[in-house]
Amino acid sequence: MDSSEAAAPRQEQSAATRVKLSVVIPCYNEERTLAACVEAVRAIADASLELELIVVNDCSKDASLEVARRLAAETPGLVVLNHEVNRGKGAAVRTGIARATGDFVAIQDADREYDPNDLKRLLEPLRSGDADVVIGSRFLSAGFHRVLYFWHSLGNRFLTTLSNMLTDLNLTDMESCYKVFRREVIQSIQIEENRFGFEPEVVAKIAQMRLRIYEMGISYRGRTYAEGKKIGMRDGWRALYCILKYNLPRVPVVIQFLFYTLIGGFSAVVNLCVFLALMQAGVALTVATLTAFFLAAFVNYYLSVKLLFRHKARWRTVTELMVFLLVVAAVSVVDLWCTREFVALGTAPAVAKILSTAIGLVLNFSGRRFIVFPEKPNPDWKPQDPA
Repeated sequence: MDSSEAAAPRQEQSAATRVKLSVVIPCYNEERTLAACVEAVRAIADASLELELIVVNDCSKDASLEVARRLAAETPGLVVLNHEVNRGKGAAVRTGIARATGDFVAIQDADREYDPNDLKRLLEPLRSGDADVVIGSRFLSAGFHRVLYFWHSLGNRFLTTLSNMLTDLNLTDMESCYKVFRREVIQSIQIEENRFGFEPEVVAKIAQMRLRIYEMGISYRGRTYAEGKKIGMRDGWRALYCILKYNLPRVPVVIQFLFYTLIGGFSAVVNLCVFLALMQAGVALTVATLTAFFLAAFVNYYLSVKLLFRHKARWRTVTELMVFLLVVAAVSVVDLWCTREFVALGTAPAVAKILSTAIGLVLNFSGRRFIVFPEKPNPDWKPQDPA
């Protein structure tokens, strides 16, 4: 057999295993790094890997759009999309994902903090059919990793741990940019977040889909703020909010109750403080009790809607409000009766209120969870087998 005959089977095998990777590159004010980023991504293409590059300019104030359009004119397979108004990284990723046509979809920041060579390794579990999603971890890598901000690292680990508690995953780097998906998986997810909340949101949603998720170490060249780093404390708080928002409505009732105790505990503090202030001002016990209760109920309702339960899960707005008021009224009667009974037994007013509030905590959660916001927990949620 001559060399040409031997090469033919290898060429056929290469063509049979050839896959297409769509790389979404959200870009905001990255004129200095965009061209180098695109070139680095293009360099990973080979006989078995076709690339589709999608640069989404998020209304940059510098020359990023002009750079992207010049690159598109010079680069086959490079698509440039543009937002006329700045909407955030999550919105740019959402736009790019909708346009993707590859077998797999990856996210690549334009700032060159991540090395595209790692994408080829992240693709391996996907190409072999073992994974639906592969996430890169900056904390598992044996490669280079620029040493930067301690508090950022600590915050990342806290957010990852909290996310893991609610998703039942054991990730080490939930906030990693490098997430590679089967295209049909990521395009089936409705992405709601416009900024950096995309990361905890998408992790929550892929966990709820019970997908096969892998994690691999990657290298990392972090930037300083002087070099253009954009994520800040505001985004950290938003990530915390997103972890609760996208996970808590779908976890088992027991876990929901544990987190409701935090909401209920804060509301109880409001209840107690208002009650004692009114009593100190000489307000009658009944008036002080009811006023404090309803103010605390409003705080509780607001936090429940924002963090724990899906708003308008079943009821229309007016109906929901009426149902909520009925539940509050019912619990307020119990609260008032308990407070009076404890005081009648000789208990100090503050202690009586604390005991009544503890009873109300359980009643409030039950009423909100099963009557006001009766969304069913995720029926597929169950603890995963330990690795």
